[in-house]
Amino acid sequence: MARPRDFYEDLGVARTASQEEIQRAYRKLAREFHPDVNRSPDAEERFKDVSEAYSVLSDPEQRKRYDAFGADFRRVPEDVDPQTWARASRAGRAPAGAGAPTGGGFGDVGFEDLFDDIFAGRAGRAGHTGRGTGTGRYGGWGPMPGADQETEVELSVEEAYRGTRRSLAISGPEGTRNVEVSVPAGVTDGQRIRLAGQGGRGADGGQPGDLYLIVAIRPDSRYRVEGRDISMRLPLAPWEAALGTTVPLETPGGETKVKVPPGTSSGRRLRLRGRGLPNPRGRPGDLFAEVQITVPPSLSAEERRSFEQLAATSTFDPRGRS
Repeated sequence: MARPRDFYEDLGVARTASQEEIQRAYRKLAREFHPDVNRSPDAEERFKDVSEAYSVLSDPEQRKRYDAFGADFRRVPEDVDPQTWARASRAGRAPAGAGAPTGGGFGDVGFEDLFDDIFAGRAGRAGHTGRGTGTGRYGGWGPMPGADQETEVELSVEEAYRGTRRSLAISGPEGTRNVEVSVPAGVTDGQRIRLAGQGGRGADGGQPGDLYLIVAIRPDSRYRVEGRDISMRLPLAPWEAALGTTVPLETPGGETKVKVPPGTSSGRRLRLRGRGLPNPRGRPGDLFAEVQITVPPSLSAEERRSFEQLAATSTFDPRGRS
């Protein structure tokens, strides 16, 4: 009899792998064996194996059952105790492919024999249809859930601020499909958005997987985004910085006013609280206007006289010399 598949081997990770390591391994292998990019005869089957392994190991509850019961984790009833299963396995009574430690051959013992032995006939009263038929509550694999999928969605800073809708082409073993998704306001770069039931289709009546959107905020020459905080330049004329003023500022959330205190130097950061990216679950980020003093590229005769008069009367030394 063929050796049961090992989902950890399918992904090339250790049994102690973290969720991040499992996700990285899946993304690498999915790109390598995706039927759209790999035309080798076994690529599609390998892609399906990788997708199934990821769908199980990325779900903490399914992974826990797989670690306890191995290849039979879908057929073992919810109320079976893993330690009891392990004891039966060591006694040579668990079906082949179980994840518990083994101490000898399993023989031809079926599920019903095992449950009769453990629960003194309780499994027989639960209503399975008979031994060896493969059609009862424990026969066959049963419904198989669809694989989780993920895709990157690139947004402008304004779209991240306000939210948006997108039509995405999602590729999977069943082909390419278009999915309409809503991106909520206030998402951050690298954030994962879970869309329940929008992933790969299940088999034999199994529930579909989930779709995860990975947010990538597009670089913008006007804004610099760090978490929920946004920084941008605020150009000022020398007299505005020296005398103080209130100037309009175009932000991702629309135009606002920023008050510039007198004596503001270039490089100073003026903080506008709560004007960064929104936060549906807490305090929004802040917006920082970074002052950049700009001089006129050319001076009129009157402007030149004013600057010359200022230079002649001012005692200010920007280099701090006494």
